[in-house]
Amino acid sequence: MLSFSSYFSPGYLALYLPAAVLLYALAGQRGRRAVLLLFSYVCFWAVSGKLIAYLLLSTLSMYHTGLWLAHDQARTKDLLEETPKEERRALRARAQTKQRRILALGLLFQLGMLVVLKYTPFFLSNYNALLQALSLPVTLRIPHFLLPIGISFYTMQAASYLFDVYRQKVPADRNLFRLALYLSFFPLLMEGPICRYQQTAQQLWDAPPLRYQNVMLGLQRMSYGLLKKILVADRLNLFIKTVFDHYEDYDGLVIAVAAVCYTIQLYMDFSGTMDLAVGAGRIFGFQIPENFQRPFFSRSIPEFWQRWHISLGTWFKDYIFYPMSMSKPLKKLTTKARKRLGSHYGPLVAGSIALYCVWLCNGLWHGAAWNYVFFGMYHFALILLGNLTEPLTVRWTGALGISRTSVPYRGFQMVRTGILVCIGELFFRANGLYNGLAMFHKMVTQFSLACIRSGSLFQMGMRKKDFLLVAVFLVVLVLVGIAQERGVHLGTRLRQSPVALRVAVYYAVLLALIIFGAYGAGYVPVDPIYAGF
Repeated sequence: MLSFSSYFSPGYLALYLPAAVLLYALAGQRGRRAVLLLFSYVCFWAVSGKLIAYLLLSTLSMYHTGLWLAHDQARTKDLLEETPKEERRALRARAQTKQRRILALGLLFQLGMLVVLKYTPFFLSNYNALLQALSLPVTLRIPHFLLPIGISFYTMQAASYLFDVYRQKVPADRNLFRLALYLSFFPLLMEGPICRYQQTAQQLWDAPPLRYQNVMLGLQRMSYGLLKKILVADRLNLFIKTVFDHYEDYDGLVIAVAAVCYTIQLYMDFSGTMDLAVGAGRIFGFQIPENFQRPFFSRSIPEFWQRWHISLGTWFKDYIFYPMSMSKPLKKLTTKARKRLGSHYGPLVAGSIALYCVWLCNGLWHGAAWNYVFFGMYHFALILLGNLTEPLTVRWTGALGISRTSVPYRGFQMVRTGILVCIGELFFRANGLYNGLAMFHKMVTQFSLACIRSGSLFQMGMRKKDFLLVAVFLVVLVLVGIAQERGVHLGTRLRQSPVALRVAVYYAVLLALIIFGAYGAGYVPVDPIYAGF
């Protein structure tokens, strides 16, 4: 049976994707649609086996709930035309109530599967701990479920579709196969990005013919992702695992280095996987939404989250933050708070309630553990603190004559943001909240340079050569990022360069992957991190 664990597996890169591209190229438009849908479901089956039933249930539920909403909306529209003006308001209210119930039922099914499968052990174990603390002689049995690959991603896509049909932003799709392809397209199945129906559904279904330019663009993007994952993320893993699993043996500097390395690893791993997803989509001629926009150039935590995992952040903003902020209770609260606290602090009261819910959901979305909840609350506190202190910051920088647009101040903001992000990722990666707190305490109270003087830092899974290799590639990435921030598209420049230069670059990438990756000393392949979320 075909089996592969990730998009970086030889089976996927050397066999599965090329086979899909070849059959896609040979087929007509209807055949191309069938190829995409077939390979998407075979991919899911190869990774999750019989758990494909959950994807089928999610697809059918999304399809029928959307049609139910559309039918009621059309019926309401017809009734409004026949109803006297004085009765239309009441009719709209009744119809909206009914459609909200239909939406709630659809969301209950979609999110209910996710909650039951992913969070039942977490909730029950904490409930048992509470019963034990109260000395009650009751212990609930904790079931453990197998999770289908990508359930957190495709569930969010299904929920966004239902929200948008309810809001009449998109029409309910009567084509079950188009919806099935939207939810299961195999390059996006494991780690997203979380696409909206209006972004990808129709272009997938249009299934344009294969074009040489798209194939080359896609391969370039995928090669860049392979470099990130293989040369940096995977090479850092052994050092990170050693420190996080045995943090008691190391001082604060080692823990700090491990936190920075993990932040780099997570970015290289996840953004590298996104490069493979976007690149594979581009091979077929699809424009997949970007999920990263050089987040480490951010000058604040909110800006960082506008550039990191963009599809998740916009999902929470559109379907949790804005609906809560615009709800009647919070709008009333904002009006009262504005009168008492002013135009800056007044709206923060209601906004902070919505922001709290967003970051609680964000933490739990990443995993069913208290360190993920803490991670969410950590970023909520940082954003709230930034909102509260913004007027003071403006006043102090003005009084000190500091230009907030100057290069030194922007550099300070980027360094500060990077440090805060690394601290958050320390708790994100830690083996439980207690370990995260203990590691942070050691990092602050037991900081020492002894490991550098003795050379022991280079005996924890990575040698000096490994650190040097990672550092060199990071410099290259920073330079590429600076160019992209300035609007320079290096991929376009490369395509327009002489053939000899292009060939030299392609061979350099291939040799780097072979020498420092697949056959390089110290290289151990690692499954993509976000596939576990």
